[in-house]
Amino acid sequence: MANLEIAKVFYEIADILELQDVEWKPRAYRRAAQAIETLDKDVSEIYHEKGIKGLMEIPGVGEALAKKIIEYLETKKIKEYEKLKASLPRGLYELMDIMGLGPRKIKIFYKKLHIKSLKDLENALKKHKIEKLEGFGEKSEENIKKAIELHKRSKGRFLLGTALPIAENMVNELKKLKDVNKINVGGSLRRMQETIGDIDILVTSKNAKKVMDVFTSLEDVKRVLAKGPTKSMVLLKQGIQADVRVLDDKSYAAALQYFTGNKEHNIVLRGIALKKGLKLSEYGLFNKKNNKMLTIKSEEELYNKLGLQYIEPELRQNFGEVEAAKLNKLPRLIPYNSIKGDLHVHSNYSDGRSSIIEMVQGARKLNYKYVAITDHSKARAIAHGLNEDRVLKQIKEIQKLRKKFKDIYIFTGTEVDIKSNGELDLGEDVLKKLDIVIGSIHSGFKQNKEEMTKRLIKAFDTGLIKIFGHPTTRIINFRPEIQFDFNKIFGYCSENNIALEIDSFPNRLDLKDLYVREAIKNNVKIIIDSDSHSIDHFKLIKYGIAQARRGWATKHDIINTYDLKDFKKFFNIK
Repeated sequence: MANLEIAKVFYEIADILELQDVEWKPRAYRRAAQAIETLDKDVSEIYHEKGIKGLMEIPGVGEALAKKIIEYLETKKIKEYEKLKASLPRGLYELMDIMGLGPRKIKIFYKKLHIKSLKDLENALKKHKIEKLEGFGEKSEENIKKAIELHKRSKGRFLLGTALPIAENMVNELKKLKDVNKINVGGSLRRMQETIGDIDILVTSKNAKKVMDVFTSLEDVKRVLAKGPTKSMVLLKQGIQADVRVLDDKSYAAALQYFTGNKEHNIVLRGIALKKGLKLSEYGLFNKKNNKMLTIKSEEELYNKLGLQYIEPELRQNFGEVEAAKLNKLPRLIPYNSIKGDLHVHSNYSDGRSSIIEMVQGARKLNYKYVAITDHSKARAIAHGLNEDRVLKQIKEIQKLRKKFKDIYIFTGTEVDIKSNGELDLGEDVLKKLDIVIGSIHSGFKQNKEEMTKRLIKAFDTGLIKIFGHPTTRIINFRPEIQFDFNKIFGYCSENNIALEIDSFPNRLDLKDLYVREAIKNNVKIIIDSDSHSIDHFKLIKYGIAQARRGWATKHDIINTYDLKDFKKFFNIK
C-alpha cells in the first residue's frame, strides 16, 4: 500500500524540518502521516475516485500536502523530501532514531563535537566528550549508551501494525488467483508478536509457477532476491523481506504448524512425537518405523495426534503452553470479535482529529454498546489538554448526545496525567463528575522503582482512577519501560477495582504479554483500548486483543467484553 510509504516520507520530512528549527510544519506533516497510515483505503484509490479533493478530505491533509501525495503517486518521489535529505550530512539522520536524541541535542552534538553519524557518537561516548558538554553529564552518557543498545537490538524489526497490513494485502492479492487453494501467513506474524523480522506466506497450489510469477511482481516488491519452483524471496519497498512457499495439500497442516511456532516450541513438539514413535517435520507427521506419512488435515488434528489440546498460534512460544495442553488446561482465549466498548478515545477537544459525534458514530459502526471520550488533561499542553472548564463543557455536550443515541452509551471521561509527585492534573471536584478516569504517566519517566511506585500509589489513593493507562509507558524500539513494583501495583489494583489497560496502538502494545499474564494471575482485570485519535484508529483494537491472547487472557479477564450493565457494575457507575 502506498499509505505506509507516504506516511514514512512525511514522518521523515517532519524530523528533518525539526532539525532545521522549522516551527509549525513538522507537526503538520506528522498529523497527516498519522492519518494516512491508519486509513482503511489506499490513497491511490482515493485519488483515482475523487482526485485532489478526496485527498484533502483526509484529516490533516490540505492542498499543499495533497499535491505532495499526488507527486509521490505519479513519480514515486517528492522533490522537497529529496532536497531535505541532501541538505543533511550523511549519517546524521540516523541519530533521530536513537531514543532521547531529539533535534536540539543532535544539533548540539553536531555544532560542538562535529558528530555526523552513529559511529561518531559512539566514539565521543568512549572518550567521555558528551558529559563535558553544558547541560549534559555522566548520567546523560549512560542513558545515551543504553539507547544505542536498544536501537541496535531493534534494527531490522518492524512493528506488527506495520507488517500485518502489508502481509494481508499480499495475501489478498494472491487469493485472487484461482490456482491458490489454501493460504496463510506464518512465523512471528501469525503469532502476532509485537515486532516482525520478515513475512512468511504459505500456499497450496497445483500451479506453483503462476503463484511465483504473481508474488514476485506484486506492487510492494522492490527487488526479487530469489525465485524458484517452490520458494521465492523478495525485498519490499518498506524494507521488509517476504517469502512465499508453495506446498502440497498433504503437507500443509504440518508446514503451517512448523512455520508458526517459534524454535523452542517446535523442538518440544518434535520431542513429544519421537516418544510416541513418530517423526514431525515441516513435511508432515510420519511413523518412525516405516516412514509412512500420517494423514493430517488440520493443525488441530496434528496437535491431537501428539496427545495435546490445540494450541492457538499466539501461544506457541514455549512459555508453558505445551505442558498446559498435555493436561487440557489451556484457557479459551478472548475472541477477536468480543469487544463491546472502547474506553480510551480522544476527540478534537484535545489532540484527536474527529469530533465527539464522529467518534461516537465510528464506535456505532462497530456495534459497540458503549464508548468513553477521554481527552488529555491540561498538563499535556502539546496535545491541547483540557482544563477544568473545558472538561465541564465537554460533559454537557456528551450529556446532550446521550439523548440522541439510544443504541450506544457515551461515558464522560479523561486521560488525566499522574504528575511526578503523584498528584492528578485536574481538580478532585471535576474528576468526581466523570464516569471514567484513566490515570496515565506522560512525563518524569526516569524516576527510580521506589519513587515511581510511591507516585502511582499516591495517585490511586485518591480513589478517582478507574483505569491505569498504558502502564509501562514504553514506546516499542524507542522508549523503555518505566520501573515500578509490579507485585505491589497489581495487588493494589486487584483490591481496589482498578483495571490495567492494554493500549492497542502498534508502537505501544502496553501492557506486554508477560505482564498481562502476571496481572491475570494476580486477579487484576484488564481493559483493551484503541487509544483512538481518529475514527480510523478504532480498528487498531485487534492488536490489543492479540496482546491479550498472547498473555493467556479470556473474555472473563477483559472488562470491556462485558455488557453495559455488568461494566457499570464493576466500576460502580450509576
